Amino acid sequence: MKIVIGQGSCGIAAGANKVHSEFEKQIKSKDLHVELTLTGCIGMCHLEPIVDIIDDNGEKTTYVQVKPEMIDEIITKHVVGKEKASEYTIKEIDEKAIGKQKRITLRNCGIINPEHIEEYIEKGGYEAAKRAIKELGPNGVIEEIKTAGLRGRGGAGFPTWFKWNAARQSPGDEKYIVCNADEGDPGAFMDRSILEGDPHSLIEGMIIGGYAMGAKEGVVYVRAEYPLAIVRLKIAIEQARERGFLGKGIFGDENFNFDMRIKAGAGAFVCGEETALIASLEGERGMPRLKPPFPAQKGYWGKPTNINNVETFANVPWILANGGDAFAAMGTEKSKGTKVFALTGKIKKGGLVEVPMGMPIKEIIFDIGGGIKDDKEFKAVQMGGPSGGCIPSELLDTPVDYDSISKTGAIMGSGGMVVMDETTCMVDMARFFLDFTRKESCGKCIYCRLGTKRMLEILTRICEGEGKDGDIELLEELGTKIKEGSLCGLGQTAPNPVLSTIRYFREEYEKHIYDKKCPAKQCQNLLTYSINKDKCVGCTLCSRKCPVGAITGNVKEPHVIDTEKCIKCGACKKACKFEAIEVN
Repeated sequence: MKIVIGQGSCGIAAGANKVHSEFEKQIKSKDLHVELTLTGCIGMCHLEPIVDIIDDNGEKTTYVQVKPEMIDEIITKHVVGKEKASEYTIKEIDEKAIGKQKRITLRNCGIINPEHIEEYIEKGGYEAAKRAIKELGPNGVIEEIKTAGLRGRGGAGFPTWFKWNAARQSPGDEKYIVCNADEGDPGAFMDRSILEGDPHSLIEGMIIGGYAMGAKEGVVYVRAEYPLAIVRLKIAIEQARERGFLGKGIFGDENFNFDMRIKAGAGAFVCGEETALIASLEGERGMPRLKPPFPAQKGYWGKPTNINNVETFANVPWILANGGDAFAAMGTEKSKGTKVFALTGKIKKGGLVEVPMGMPIKEIIFDIGGGIKDDKEFKAVQMGGPSGGCIPSELLDTPVDYDSISKTGAIMGSGGMVVMDETTCMVDMARFFLDFTRKESCGKCIYCRLGTKRMLEILTRICEGEGKDGDIELLEELGTKIKEGSLCGLGQTAPNPVLSTIRYFREEYEKHIYDKKCPAKQCQNLLTYSINKDKCVGCTLCSRKCPVGAITGNVKEPHVIDTEKCIKCGACKKACKFEAIEVN
């Protein structure tokens, strides 16, 4: 019997380490012959900590939201008594949601132990690299990637084969292949989960890419805020070296020597741009430079360099193992294969999902994600993170492919989906994302450095009830000029959340500016608290909770809020059991 505990960052944050320790303690005290092991995130973050018990006959039982106090009963019933502790098992398997997913990038996440290379090999690991070196050759590998139609999953969607071929054709014996694992988008955790749950798929993908373009060294640029990912990647690289998958004469090819190392980045969002990332690798401040020359001609230390993100590389072994045609059979004409999305925000089933390109946004949010939390009204989804844009409810049927998403004013980005409901203020949401990009701007371009600051000041004024006529038009003008005048992708996309919310929610901006009201009732300065006399029973609880004494009234008589004293903290509304506090 085997007990497998999901120990990705999400599982650990939910208490998986404590669960693991308790299982270890119970197994030892009861002298049970059970294998206790770990795995990464399977994608169902909303159900963590997740524990799988696999019987000797291979039958798997999944326990969800496991707490240490449940473990004695689970072991007594299931491990010892061979009877499931049904009250703790997953209540229902959503076949509709599972059936709509197709796991290629996430094929091993939540299945194998990421710290045991043997389990990756059992799943066919490193056979794709062997095929590349022994059968296809460099040109054959690039042709297979071209047939697959794989585009970069980091956001820009540039054809992978073209970048690999450009680096291959660049003259010089010293070339580099770099993985961009500097995942900085708020609400995005796709790359992290792959590194934590299946690091060997990245390593194998980079071996294949290095072979195709003639690189001898690979560098994984991981943000330092991903300590668990770095630890597991280090373990995986060392195991790959021991097995001969890294080093000299890989798979008997005396001309192919390839090794890898990790660089922990300082966490600057701008280092998602490839020339800024290269500067950081070289020990310089992470700032972009003009292109051309492109990294494929002059990159790391001035040598030909290829850069792809984690998800792109993780697709490569599957493509070579199953054929480019199999990958191209999924998705749309211009967007092939699958895409991983991180579902966060006001959604019932938050976590990671992987779907074929072209699936409508509505199916991802409502069929796979389970719909909106507390059954509230869907309002919008932010795609592409702070560099992306807002897609409203009337565009829910938009298919998730590069071209269709771009037409809405958003971008595919690395795959973050932040779901918003009726309680989300779109002006404040735009302000939040712009505040992020302003802070992350490297400051090289005046338009980006100063323009984002000016836009943020305007948005802050609007949210504080000090908006004025002409602010919307000024935001549009500034946004357009920042996009046109910035050097790199950060500045060119920073205004997207503002411009897209103005495009689809202009009326909400106007309400803030002209009526001094926040329709979503989120902007504190624009709210007015009052007490409904018909509902108030005079229990005095609200007055006792008010920190500034703004509520007065006699016992068993309707109370009154002094709006001059009220600081709009919301304490009274939280305290009231009769829904008598009204916010307008």
